[in-house]
Amino acid sequence: MRRAIARHGTTRNGGSATASSPLVICATHAYLSVKEILGADLVISSLADSVVRSVENVTGAVSESFLEPTLRIGVTGLARAGKTVFITSLVANLLDRGRMPQLVAQSEGRILSSFLQPQPDDTLPRFDYETHLGALTARTPHWPESTRAVSELRLSLKLRPNGLLSSFQGPRTLHLDIVDYPGEWLLDLGLMDKSYAQWSDAMLARMAHHPDGPAILAELTAEDSAAALDEVTAKRLAQRYTAGLHAARKAGFSDCSPGRFILPGELEGSPVLTFAPLPPNPEARRKSLWHEFERRFEAYKARVVKPFFRDHFSRIDRQVVLVDALGAIHAGPQAVEDLRQTLAETLAAFRPGQNAFLSKLMLGKRVEKILFAATKADHLHHTQHTRLTQIMQALTRDARDRADFAGAETQALSLAALRATTEQMLPHNGRELPCVRGTLLDSGKQAAFYPGELPEDPAHLLGPARDGAASWLDQDYQVMNFAPAPLSLKPGEGPPHIRLDRAAQFLIGDRL
Repeated sequence: MRRAIARHGTTRNGGSATASSPLVICATHAYLSVKEILGADLVISSLADSVVRSVENVTGAVSESFLEPTLRIGVTGLARAGKTVFITSLVANLLDRGRMPQLVAQSEGRILSSFLQPQPDDTLPRFDYETHLGALTARTPHWPESTRAVSELRLSLKLRPNGLLSSFQGPRTLHLDIVDYPGEWLLDLGLMDKSYAQWSDAMLARMAHHPDGPAILAELTAEDSAAALDEVTAKRLAQRYTAGLHAARKAGFSDCSPGRFILPGELEGSPVLTFAPLPPNPEARRKSLWHEFERRFEAYKARVVKPFFRDHFSRIDRQVVLVDALGAIHAGPQAVEDLRQTLAETLAAFRPGQNAFLSKLMLGKRVEKILFAATKADHLHHTQHTRLTQIMQALTRDARDRADFAGAETQALSLAALRATTEQMLPHNGRELPCVRGTLLDSGKQAAFYPGELPEDPAHLLGPARDGAASWLDQDYQVMNFAPAPLSLKPGEGPPHIRLDRAAQFLIGDRL
C-alpha cells in the first residue's frame, strides 16, 4: 500500500513515479466515475424536470381548451410602484364594476357575476385582499403593507357568450389567477445571463452615482480579494453593500440587485446572501475571497433565482410591470437613466410570444401581453397624463420592441389604481396652475400641489439622463406623498381610479 501511494508522486528513492501502479489507476478511475455519476445525475434530474414540465403543459393546455379556461396574470414592479394597491383595486373593481366603462364586456353587459374562489396553488400564500381593502376603505384610510413574498388570488368571472351561436350556449367561466411578487425579485432575472465578473463591473460602475456609493466603492475595491476567505470579512463587505442598496433604493435608484439582499426572508445570514461585488483579480486562487464570492453568486442564481423563474415566473400568461416614473424623475437624471437600464436588462428575461395550443405543449407558456404602467397619475393634473404616458413609452422602448418582435402585445400607459387627489386650478403670477389637492401623508393636512410641468418631448428628460447630467437644467420636478382619501362607495362601485378599466381591457378583454 505504501509503495503504491508513493508512486502517485515520487518513489521512496526520489525517482519519478510510474503510471503502472494498480492502486493509482484504480483510484483515478474511481474519481472519474464519481464525476461521471454526478454529471449523469444532474442530466437525469434536468431531463426529469423537463418531462414534468411537459406533462404540466399538456395537462394545462388540455384543461384550458376543453374545461374552464384560466388566465394567469403576474403583477410586479420596482420599489414604491404600488403593486398591492393595484391588485386590491383591480379585484374590487372587477367584483363591483360600476367604474369600469372601458372594459368592453362590462359595458356590453356580458359579465354576469364575479366571485373570489380558493386559490389553486396550495403552497402559495393567499393575497390578503380583504385586509388590504379594509386599509383603503377604513374611516381613516391608510396604505396597505407592501409586497414581501409571492402570493396569489383567484377571481372567477361568469360570462354570457356572444356571437352567432350565443343563443345555443350557456354561460361560461373564466378564472383569473393573479400572482403578486416583489419587484426586488424581478431584478434578479437580469442576473441569469451574467457572470460574477460582469455583474461586479456593472454594480461597481453604478455605485459611483449612488448616495454613500463612493465610500462603499472605495472599501470594496481596497479589499485584497486574492487573500484567503475570512467569514468576518465576507460578512462585513456584504453588510456594507446591502446598506448601500437600501440607501440607493431610498434615493430613487432602481437597480438594487440582488433583490434578496433587500428582502432576504428566510435566507438572511446564509452564505448565499453573503457576498458583494469585487473588481476582477487574475491573481485570485481557489479558496480566495474573490473565488468564494463568485461561487456564492452562482449559487444564488442556481438556488434562488432559477427556482423562482421556474416555479412562478415561467407560468405567467399576462404580465403587469408597474413603475414609479414620477419618483425617478423627482430623484434626478441619474435615477431616470438607472430606471431605463434596469427595465431593459430585467425585461430581457421575459419569454414573450403567443400561446398557441401546440406551442404550449412543446415550449411551455410565454407571456402574451405585457402592460407597462406608470403609477401615481393622480399626482398630476389630467392635462399632463399624456406626457407621463409618453415618458413611460420612451423608458420601455427597448423592452417593448423586443417583446413586439417576439410576437407579444405590449402597451404603455399612466394610471392610478386608487385616486387619492382631486384637481384644482389655482392663480399664480397671472396664470392658472393645474394642481392636485389631497391629504399629505406625513402631516395629515390638506394641500394643493403643483409638481412642475413635464416636457412634451420625452427626449428632454431621457437625453440629459443618458448624458449623465447631475440635475435637471430647466426645473425641478416635485413629488408629494398623499394619503388615501376617505371613500364613500355606492353599491356596485369599486374604488375610484384613473384608467384601471383600460388596463383591464388590455389584459383580459380578449378573453372575455
